Amino acid sequence: MTARPEYLPEQLALLSDVQAAEYISTGLLEGRDDVPSIALNKVAEPLGDGDETRLRVDRVRDLVDEAMNRYQDERPTAADAWLAPRLHETLRLTRREAAEKRLWTYLALGVAPDYVVWRHLSEVKAEGSRGRVARDKFVGPHHKQAFARLWWAAELFRDGADYRPAVVACGNQDMLNSALRLDVIDHRPTALALVQLLERGTVRTGREVNALTPAVNAAAATLMYDVIAPDVESDGEVLREWIAAAEAALPSPRDTLPEGPDEERASGNAVRRLVDHFEELFAEAPVRGRASGGQE
Repeated sequence: MTARPEYLPEQLALLSDVQAAEYISTGLLEGRDDVPSIALNKVAEPLGDGDETRLRVDRVRDLVDEAMNRYQDERPTAADAWLAPRLHETLRLTRREAAEKRLWTYLALGVAPDYVVWRHLSEVKAEGSRGRVARDKFVGPHHKQAFARLWWAAELFRDGADYRPAVVACGNQDMLNSALRLDVIDHRPTALALVQLLERGTVRTGREVNALTPAVNAAAATLMYDVIAPDVESDGEVLREWIAAAEAALPSPRDTLPEGPDEERASGNAVRRLVDHFEELFAEAPVRGRASGGQE
C-alpha cells in the first residue's frame, strides 16, 4: 500500500496539474507505488512567507494520521465527518485561498498520498482485478478532490463557528457528493435546510438525497432563495481575526469539535422557511423505487 512520504517540508506548497501528472502513475492509483517526495518538493512552489502556523505541514499530517488510526477498523468514508471540520479549522483559509487548486493537489501528493489511497481506493470487483483510486481524487475539482471536498463541505455547511451541521452533511456520502455540486449551496440557509432534512429523517437513502438535491437546484432558477430566506451578511473582519489567531492556536481538538470563525449564525426563520419548501419539493420529486403514495 502507498506509504507516508519519506520527506515532509515544514510548510505547505503549490503543485500544478502539469507538475502532478508526472507523479500520478498507475501504480499510485492502484496503491502499489509511493510518491517520490524529495523530487516532488523540488518542483513544488513554496506557499506563504515560510513561517505561518496555519500552513504547517505537520499539523495537517497529524490530522491525517489520526483519522486513519481512528477509522482503521471502519469503512474509510466514516473519516470524512471527523476530518472535515478539523482540516478547515487547522488551515484557516479565505475562500480565495481555498480556490487555489494547486494547494489541494500538493496536499494530496506531497503531504498525504497514503491517505488518499486509503480513503478512496475502490473495492476489488472481480478476481484478479485491482482496486483503483480515481485520478480526480488527486487533481480533480473542489467537489471531488480528496481534501478540497472536505474543506469546502466544512465551509459551506458550518453555521458560524458551529461545525455540527458540516459533520451531519459529511456523514452522508450522497449528500456530500451531491450538494457540493449545487450552484445554490453557497447560500447558507439552503445548506442548513438540507442538513435539517437529514436530521429529521425526511431524506435518508441515497436515492432520496439524489432526488432532492437536483430538485432544490432546479427550483432556484425560478425562486430566489436569498429573497425568501435571506442569509446574514458575511463579516470579513471576524474571518481575518480568526485567521490571525492561528498563530497562537493549539492543534485542532481530537475528541470535541473545533470552533470556526465567530460569524453570525444563519437566521432560524430563514432555514425553517426553506425546510418547509424543500419538503414540498421532495414530496413531488421522482425517487427511483418510490410508489406514488410516497413509500419506497
